[in-house]
Amino acid sequence: MTKIAKRKSISPLIDQIIEGLEDIKGENIIILDLTKLENTICDYFIICDGNSNTQVNALANSVEKRVREQLGEKPWHIEGTTTAEWVLLDYVNVTVHIFQKNVREFYDLESLWGDAITIKI
Repeated sequence: MTKIAKRKSISPLIDQIIEGLEDIKGENIIILDLTKLENTICDYFIICDGNSNTQVNALANSVEKRVREQLGEKPWHIEGTTTAEWVLLDYVNVTVHIFQKNVREFYDLESLWGDAITIKI
C-alpha cells in the first residue's frame, strides 16, 4: 500500500533537483522516501519522466547545472545519457531517475519500492 505525503523541504539538494526538473517541464515527479526501509542504496529516489530522449537529456542537464550552480555539488555518477531512455544521476544519498514514459512504466520503480513513502510533486 502506497503512503502519500505532502511535499515539504527535505533538503536543499532535493529542492534544487525538483526545481531543475520543473524548469524543463518534467512530468509525474515523485520522491520515494527510503529512509525508513532497511538495506537501501540511498535515502531518496526522485523519479520523473519526459516525452523524448531530447527532453530526458535536457532534464538531466538542467538538474546537474542547477545543483552545481546553487550548491556546488556534482553527481558522483551519471549513466544513460547515450540512449536517454533512462538517465540516472547519483548524488550518493539521492538518486534521480529520469525516464521516457514507456520505460518508466516497464521498470515501475514505484511498485518495486512500494513500501517507501511516496511524495507527489
